[in-house]
Amino acid sequence: MMSMNTLTQLALSFPMVVFTLLIALIALYWLLVCVRLAPLELFERDSLRDDSLASAMVSLGFIGVPIMLSLTLLVVLSGVIIFAIEVAVLQHLALGLFRVPLGAVLIWAAVALASPVVALLCRRLRRHFHGYSQLPRCLLGETVVVGAVEEGPLRDAVLVDHESHHLTLRIKAGQEAIPGERRVLVKYLRDQDAYRSVAEHDYLDARARLVKLKLINRDRQRERLDAS
Repeated sequence: MMSMNTLTQLALSFPMVVFTLLIALIALYWLLVCVRLAPLELFERDSLRDDSLASAMVSLGFIGVPIMLSLTLLVVLSGVIIFAIEVAVLQHLALGLFRVPLGAVLIWAAVALASPVVALLCRRLRRHFHGYSQLPRCLLGETVVVGAVEEGPLRDAVLVDHESHHLTLRIKAGQEAIPGERRVLVKYLRDQDAYRSVAEHDYLDARARLVKLKLINRDRQRERLDAS
């Protein structure tokens, strides 16, 4: 059984101290949410088009739940992994200054290990958030199936993973939404309580091109650094 002094030393040692501070901030945030002084949709945006935390989290597979919930799960699980490594290995080694670069690598590895697990948890939990009308932007990135109901530019749609949850799509002039077509929600129209969407294959193609473009830009930057 660990003493309180040992736990305190472990919590304040690098790299665990990073997660200790993050968990404290997250706990404060959820306290403010409970007393209704902070919004549950803190980092959500109305559109996935901009390069924001919301679009980044959706691209990583954290879809259908508030971003702060997925971040909380990611930080806590990563912290548990780091704490286990700290207890099992790091506290028994005299690392000195080498602890800093090693700790940075361990933080990256812990987050990488925790990410797919948290993404799976988000997929399991998101059905519980679909019924909350005050969280419409959490649905961005979700896949829907176009229904047969048509009212001008408006189309009825249902979530692929929750067929009892209906929502409204607003189709731009010149575009089509065929009944039964799978589309991805990319923008929330607050004043109309409706969503813009794109065809699923177009969305996946755009994501693939974006990832490829980012990789190309990174390679070019590395080449410039190597040449300088």
